[in-house]
Amino acid sequence: MKKQTSLKRVEAPKKLTGKAKFIDDLSFPEMLYGATVRSTIPRGKLKGIRFGGDIPWHEFTIVTAKDIPGGNFIAIIEKDWPVLVEEKINHLYEAIALIAHPDKHLVQKALKFVELDLEEWPAVFTIDDSLNKKEIVWGQDNVIKSYFFQKGNVDDVWHKAAHIIEGTYETGAQEQLYIENHGMIAMADPQSGVTVWGSMQCPYYVHGALCNVFALPKEKVRIIQTETGGGFGGKEDYPSLIAAHTALLALKAQKPVKIMYSRTEDLAVTTKRHPSKTYHKTAVDKDGKLLAMEINFKLDGGAYTTVTPVVLSRGTLHSFGPYFCENIRVNSAAYATNSPPHGAFRGFGAPQSVFAIERHLDHVAFMVGLSPEEFRRRNFIKEGQTTATGQILRERVDFDSLLTSVLKKSDYYNKLKKFEEHNKKNPVYKKGIGFASFMHGAGFTGSGEKYLASIVGVEATDDKKIRILSSSTEMGQGKTTIFTTVAAEALGISPESIEIPMPDTAIVPNSGPTVASRTSMVVGKLVEQAAESLKQLLIASGYLKKKYTEADFWKAVQKYKEEFGPLKAYTQYQQPSHIVWDDKTYHGDAYPTYAWAVYAAEVTVNTLTYETRCDHFWANQEIGRVLNPTLAEGQIQGGVAQGVGFAIYEKVIAPKGGMINNQMTNYIIPTASDIPQIDVYFEEWNKEYGPGGAKGIGELPLDGSAPAVINAVCHAIGKNVPFIPALPEDLMNIVEGV
Repeated sequence: MKKQTSLKRVEAPKKLTGKAKFIDDLSFPEMLYGATVRSTIPRGKLKGIRFGGDIPWHEFTIVTAKDIPGGNFIAIIEKDWPVLVEEKINHLYEAIALIAHPDKHLVQKALKFVELDLEEWPAVFTIDDSLNKKEIVWGQDNVIKSYFFQKGNVDDVWHKAAHIIEGTYETGAQEQLYIENHGMIAMADPQSGVTVWGSMQCPYYVHGALCNVFALPKEKVRIIQTETGGGFGGKEDYPSLIAAHTALLALKAQKPVKIMYSRTEDLAVTTKRHPSKTYHKTAVDKDGKLLAMEINFKLDGGAYTTVTPVVLSRGTLHSFGPYFCENIRVNSAAYATNSPPHGAFRGFGAPQSVFAIERHLDHVAFMVGLSPEEFRRRNFIKEGQTTATGQILRERVDFDSLLTSVLKKSDYYNKLKKFEEHNKKNPVYKKGIGFASFMHGAGFTGSGEKYLASIVGVEATDDKKIRILSSSTEMGQGKTTIFTTVAAEALGISPESIEIPMPDTAIVPNSGPTVASRTSMVVGKLVEQAAESLKQLLIASGYLKKKYTEADFWKAVQKYKEEFGPLKAYTQYQQPSHIVWDDKTYHGDAYPTYAWAVYAAEVTVNTLTYETRCDHFWANQEIGRVLNPTLAEGQIQGGVAQGVGFAIYEKVIAPKGGMINNQMTNYIIPTASDIPQIDVYFEEWNKEYGPGGAKGIGELPLDGSAPAVINAVCHAIGKNVPFIPALPEDLMNIVEGV
């Protein structure tokens, strides 16, 4: 097979030279600076607002809930997330009022003199307290969303089992910690409508939200993505709220307004990965084969719905792992608490449930007297078998070869022996090695892509360029380079001839959100199809032969435009007919395809300080065609780094539902010196769905990295670690039996 070359990052020169403009680089004449007045209690009632102190309040633009011209909600899935508090407060730091002034320093000073008259009510901060209805803080029972599905009948199996093993596993919140903080600039007036520039992942999410907030038709709301310095899911839903705040101030002031969060504000108030708690009950026969799996998967949704039902869905659908079992029952639910809403983060629920199943199966293997490797080999799902939702796997699935490859590359067998001898002789430094096997569904769940009906266009410009029209955003992951590669290959022209404008809802169609590992596979395929359609227009016109040079192509473009006018082609997603999904029963084809992976980690645990260091990491995955090996490897390495942080470093401390370690100095993430050597390998088995057969990979590396690390930690210390992050004090308590 010819080795795929890597096109250099298309947007790199602008970023390296400083020509790329991020939101805080932009300024407009007479621009005001906005800020948010926030609640100081996690739950209660707003009784009044006073603007005191030696502040020239008459110079300020002030917005409260009564100034909202449309609906006081951010429309994502439910309409429960208020733009500004009217009376009821549901989480610490909730937005109550907005202020703006030409002097940004005075704005920050003025915030200290806004006095809130608040009545505090009892609040809940944990899944268990919400589940037990300590207080009803959402709906009738605190349940934001729940799912249930089953395959076979687990209740008929328990009595047949040679072993029944139970376990409960927990994961904490995690901050996305994108390089660039949240920020927006807005202009608004009653005649022309609302225009917002900002750092975001999903321009049409923001567009839809603002149409509701301002009660405006679609053509009067325009959203323009600026250069975006990272997202990882954290800029999926929350930008809609900031955009609404900025635009409300701009409408009242009749001047441009910028809101730019500081790092401390960003860390404290924005969405994070959902904390989780997962219960597993597993029945195994005498030969180590799975007989039944009962799974109860719970998430802490925070105060409002936001994207929680979708996160819960993906986590639920990955909770049973890449294993075959005839009898599976899955219950899942997301519970409301008085924390700021939790939201999207790379992996989107799967890292939580994958951690639980992979940690649990290591424990099951130990309890039934098998090695982690042998237990998994006896239970890996194979081509032609069905998942827990009844989906028949119609593509090659070969976990045995993925596992064999990783174990060989990591020298797993020799290290098991070496580390056993090392740990006997060394009283302080304990070494371990572990692995995790997992899968990740590409694209939206079930009928999600059908519902989105994404559209992509391509057009020939007057300066011999092909412009790609898509709302998919570049946020450092390489979308621009991938779309350039796909379009250039489809048209048979040089990458330099491809042009990709920043997404602007006045120009580009709705290609769906830049989430769910769908950009390369789903939207990239639409780019490929639209480019092919444009080429076919030229061939049908008679100006282009089926075999042509690039010079022939541009001559044909010119002749076509001279005779027929603009040359454009659009394509819309059509779900393959063999994909069948029932949203009510959660039965059928959960995803059109999956990426498959096995990861291994080697660690050292210092049993004096109980610090853990990940020494080496191996990531082997099957992702279809690798469009750009350099970018693909970078995606895996970056995701693994975040997974290592998820496992042993990153802990959100929020005693009253609001993060208090909201600084880079005390929210600890792995630095460059803490990241292990990460060896990345790709398999290319299945090439049916994406452009040239490419699958999505962005979320994959965060699924399996944390369980691989913790399985290695458990091997090192000889104890079960059922939660993450596993900080030094936690390991000390486990090892010393505190």
